[in-house]
Amino acid sequence: MKSRLLPSPMLSLVLAVLWLLLNNTVGFGHIVLGLLLGWVIPILVQGFLIDLPAVRQPLKLCLFGLKVLYDIVIANVHVAKLVIGPRERLQPAFIEIPMAIEHPFVLAVLTNIISLTPGTVSASLRPDHKVLLIHALDAPDIEALVAEVKTRYETPLLEIFVCSPM
Repeated sequence: MKSRLLPSPMLSLVLAVLWLLLNNTVGFGHIVLGLLLGWVIPILVQGFLIDLPAVRQPLKLCLFGLKVLYDIVIANVHVAKLVIGPRERLQPAFIEIPMAIEHPFVLAVLTNIISLTPGTVSASLRPDHKVLLIHALDAPDIEALVAEVKTRYETPLLEIFVCSPM
């Protein structure tokens, strides 16, 4: 159960520490101001915050993060080759991907992964959250791209997080 006076203790702590890091000092006044900001900001924004899903497999989450970083590096090289090469070889496309993820936070993680990976961007999500529209810079095989997003990102996210719909 959330307290009305301290709706998000972890966020409060992170904000206070972030304040101290940004000011590069641990003076008494900055500690008090950091704690005050860490207390007031979550109270002001609590209507906008969503409940985060529990992490079912923390080690798998770390490995997934490394896989995403690897994919970003590889996609950078691939996009660089596409940009340097002839334009006629590009096959851009808008692609609809059916979603099994229902939790808004996990959907946001997936759409951010897609947008952070060079060559793809999340364009839209249907209001029922069942179909994600992405744009790919080069999509010679649309079915293969859909399968890759679902197996490489969506399935692991469903395994990592306890995803109950909101």
